[in-house]
Order: sequence, then structure tokens, then C-alpha cells
Amino acid sequence: MTARRAVIVDVVRTPFGKGRDGGALSGRQPADSAGLPVEVPDVSIDRKCGSFQQPLHFAAQGVIAGAYDVAIGCGAEMMSALPMRANRIGRDELGPKLRARFPDGLVHQGVSAELIAARWELTREEPDAFALRSHLPAAAARDAGPLVPIASAVGGAVTQDESIRATSAQALAALSPAFTGERTGRRFPEIDWNVTAGNSSPVSDGAAATLVMSEQRATQLGLEPKAAVTGFAAIGTDPIPMLSGVPPTRELLARTGLGIADIDLAEVSGAFAGVVLAWAADLGVSLDPVTVEGGAIAYGHPVGASGGRLLAALVDNLQRIEGRYGLMTMCESGGMANATLLERAA
Repeated sequence: MTARRAVIVDVVRTPFGKGRDGGALSGRQPADSAGLPVEVPDVSIDRKCGSFQQPLHFAAQGVIAGAYDVAIGCGAEMMSALPMRANRIGRDELGPKLRARFPDGLVHQGVSAELIAARWELTREEPDAFALRSHLPAAAARDAGPLVPIASAVGGAVTQDESIRATSAQALAALSPAFTGERTGRRFPEIDWNVTAGNSSPVSDGAAATLVMSEQRATQLGLEPKAAVTGFAAIGTDPIPMLSGVPPTRELLARTGLGIADIDLAEVSGAFAGVVLAWAADLGVSLDPVTVEGGAIAYGHPVGASGGRLLAALVDNLQRIEGRYGLMTMCESGGMANATLLERAA
């Protein structure tokens, strides 16, 4: 039997902002609201920051396996309406066995970012410089890309990403560390407290979707594939430092037989600047082909939708430079991470 290829024929996302009214975020209501036939099934997935990328994987894997011919992978987040940890409703979400395994306790992601900075001996200037690097190309690309305007609760429409800031190295350097604490400092004396609001991603809302189908069905429908999804990896990581896209990247490269030098462009989730800097340092690569239109520090990180922004940027820029391979990776809360390989359609 001829191998099936899963191809992306479209990627679309809203502007990333905050404070917008919206509907239910489960799969069924948006599908019905969009006018899809009621026979189209759906499923909702919670993979924290990978909650767009994992549906992309499932969509492509099902197409490749022949389970279906067409699928939509999507994600949405309303961080302004649903505060972090709202789903825990004040209860102990860990339980006695997990607390026994980690008796000193788990940590805030900001502390994890500090631990990564300490491990890679990043100075304060390095994440600040990367934050500035994130904003400048994002500002240049502000009016480009597949953004779907959304209605505002106060009238009008939101047409641009709202978190991109006109900042400077001096302004970033003036910000205080965001996650300092005496108890944490005693537990982790290696921390230098370099993570600030300026080199971290802001609170944002957003949504994204991608249309995935078999190459054969795309041809039948007269649709032009933009890229094929040709590799997948999902892996667990230490839940204390937790924020690393390195393990799934290495797993993906091993599974596909590629080297990091084969990758023309990479989108690395940058909820914190040090995450991207550590990824590049560990793999020994230049930052030049990484997040070339800016990252989450500029655009924001609405966790259910962020993977869609990475995918859209990767697909568009692979076509722009006529590159062959693109890689996207996302670190996730609790110590998980995904990586995806794209191959530009000829």
C-alpha cells in the first residue's frame, strides 16, 4: 500500500490580545458554531502549552494511518477570563503520592526558568537581549500573516497582536526580577534572579486552527498543500526545571534520521527567553533561523493557541525562503514537551 502523507493546506489564527468575550472552548461548540455538519465529531485535549500541537499530531497521525482523510486541529485560550489554576478550585491537585515523590515541592514556571538560566549560566543581559530581538521582528511583521479579525466586546474589531511593545535594552534592564523569594533562594542558591516581566511572555487570549488532510484528498479538492507533517515526538521531562524543548527535539531527530543542521527554520516556544537560549546552546545552533518573526515574549502565550502561531510562522517562512525542513517544539507545564517536523510541499 502506498504510504499516505498528511499535508497542511491552511493555518489561521486570531490576533493575540486580552479581555475579549468569547464562547465555550471545548471542541463541540466551536464546531457547531462554525456550521460544520453535526456528524463531524470532536474531542477536547488538555496538554497545557501543547494543547494546539498535540491535536495537530493526532490529526496528522490519523490521516497517515487512514483513520480519516480530513481533520482540523485547533486550540483557544482565554487567559484574561480564566486565571491560571482556576480549574483547581482551591483544592490539592497533586495528591499525597505525587507530594511524596517530590517532598520539597514542585515550583512555579518562573522558578523553572530561573533554574534553566542558572544551568546555562545565562547573564541578565542575554535574556533581555533575546526579548528585544523578539519584539523588533514581531513589530516588522505586525501587519503580515493569516490573522482573523475578532469582534471586541467594546465595539470594533481587533486586527493586530496587542502585546508587541516598543521597548529598548535600557527599559528591559530597569525591570525587577519577577519571581524572587527567600525560601526559593535557599532551596536553589544557584539562581541569580534574571527572569523579569520583560523577558517573559505576557498574559494573552487567542485562537488558532489548521486544516490537515491526506495529500490525495487535497489533490481531489484542488487545494495546494503548504507542508507535510512528517515527524512527531512527545516526551516527559523533569517537572522541576520542566521548560525544555531539547528532549523532544533530540527524540524527533533520532526518529527521522535527521541532524539539527538539516533544519532550515525552527520555532521554539519562548514563554521565557532563557528557554530558547538554552535550546540553542544545548543543540549548538545559531539563533539566526529560530523564531525569525519574534516569539511569545512579543506576541503573548495563550497556551491553548500558541502552537498555532508557531505553525503559521513556520509554514509561511519555509515557503518564503524555500527551505525544506522546519521544526517546532513546545515545552509544557508539569514536565512535558512536543516536537513536530514539517517538510515544505514542493
